[in-house]
Amino acid sequence: MVKRILDAMASDFRAMSKADLLESIRLAEGRTICAEVVCVTLPLVDGVTNAETAAAFGADLITLNVYDVRQPLVMGYRKGKLPTLPGVPALDRLPAGLDVSIHEVKALVGRPVGINLEPMPKEALRDEFLGRVATAENARRAVELGADYLVLTGNPGTGVSTATIAQATREIAAAVGERVMIVAGKMHGAGLGAAGIVSAEAVEQFAQAGADVILVPAPGTTPGATLEAIKPLVDQAHGLGKLALTAIGTSQEGGDEETVRQIAFLSKMTGADILHIGDAGFSGIANPENILAFCLAIRGRRHTYRRMAASINR
Repeated sequence: MVKRILDAMASDFRAMSKADLLESIRLAEGRTICAEVVCVTLPLVDGVTNAETAAAFGADLITLNVYDVRQPLVMGYRKGKLPTLPGVPALDRLPAGLDVSIHEVKALVGRPVGINLEPMPKEALRDEFLGRVATAENARRAVELGADYLVLTGNPGTGVSTATIAQATREIAAAVGERVMIVAGKMHGAGLGAAGIVSAEAVEQFAQAGADVILVPAPGTTPGATLEAIKPLVDQAHGLGKLALTAIGTSQEGGDEETVRQIAFLSKMTGADILHIGDAGFSGIANPENILAFCLAIRGRRHTYRRMAASINR
């Protein structure tokens, strides 16, 4: 029997299939917290990765932003310092941060870990994006490196659109859709402006293309993202048999705790299954106190403290 994510420990996560992870999230009834972190900047706290800090403050899922599957870099990681854990391949010692697999990040945090892949239009591609672009080849490599899920969305200024996300979702679902959870959607304009970030037509396209989770802006984040505008999109996703994720991708994760709490409450009211907090606080991570405030608002102290305190050896 699959445990709801509220109760799952590191050993449970290691044993979960894609279907198990989706069911575990569904069973938590809107109390799953996803924290996104930039993994290529100097970490907020020296000596530990941003992924570890986000996990320590209560996140259930950790998304690595700007992770390059061709040149994997996770700043703050030290090769050769960890004991061998089940499912983690043994690698030779390398310079700090270089060639760090997602398997190794998972061994640090004891949580499911995913990465962003960006469905950029051809005219926006440059060499530094080639390991981050949403292609079937990069998706396969991400799965080999240990990704539990892939988020198909766009960073600011990348020109990612509904059409490019739908096309990438279709290709990646065909390539790896049986093995990993696929999240698709937009949390801001990605350089194309505020209009048309998300719509009922987009939700339909992403679902039909093979997404398991539909990503939409959290209420109170992008212009016009009211509770009344976002809730029907979440309901639509559920009606199509998909889960829904509301995202803070507009730097408000670096604001005050009360703002974060308000967005958390509004996101919960939409009926979303996963509540996401972005990475734009200090040095590629939300203010840790805001991650904690987000978790406490949605799950209360009991479940938040369990997630924070549970050993990765459980």
